[in-house]
Amino acid sequence: MYSKEEAAKLRQEFWISFGKSFPYKWTLYKTGVKNLSFRFYFDTKKAMVCIDIEGSEEERRECFEKMCSLKGILIEIFPENTYQEHYFLENGKEISRIWVEKSQVSIHNKETWQQTMIFLHKRMLQIETFWEEYQDFFKEDFNHIRRYILRKTIFSSQEK
Repeated sequence: MYSKEEAAKLRQEFWISFGKSFPYKWTLYKTGVKNLSFRFYFDTKKAMVCIDIEGSEEERRECFEKMCSLKGILIEIFPENTYQEHYFLENGKEISRIWVEKSQVSIHNKETWQQTMIFLHKRMLQIETFWEEYQDFFKEDFNHIRRYILRKTIFSSQEK
C-alpha cells in the first residue's frame, strides 16, 4: 500500500517514462471537435485507451451515433473495443465512451509498466489512424449540429 504522495510520485514517474519511451505528439484533446477527446488511463487494476465524448446529452448522443455508424471501420482499426453511451466517471459525470482495456496491470507495479506502455502506444496509434481518416466526417457534421443547437437556443429564448 502506498501513501498518497508515493502513489502520486509513481504515477508521475510512469507518465514521464512513457513520454520518453514513446515520444509522440498525440492528438488527445486537440481533435478539432468540441467535447471529443482521446485519453490514456492507468490505475491499479487496468490500463485503457479511450475516446471520450462530453457535452450536453444531445451533443453526446449525436457524436456517439456517428461513432457507432463507423463501428465496422473502427473495429478493424481499433479491435476489442467497448461502446457505452452512458458511462459514469468516478466523479459522477456522465459521458459517452469507447475504449479498449488491458487488465491485470497496475501503475503501482513497475513490472507491468513496459507491457502497459506498449499497449497504450499501440492502441492510441490505432485511434490516431482512424481519426486521420475520418475526422472531417465528424468536423463537418459537428459544426452543423452546433449551429442548429445555437439557433434552437436563440429561437426558444426569443419566444419567451
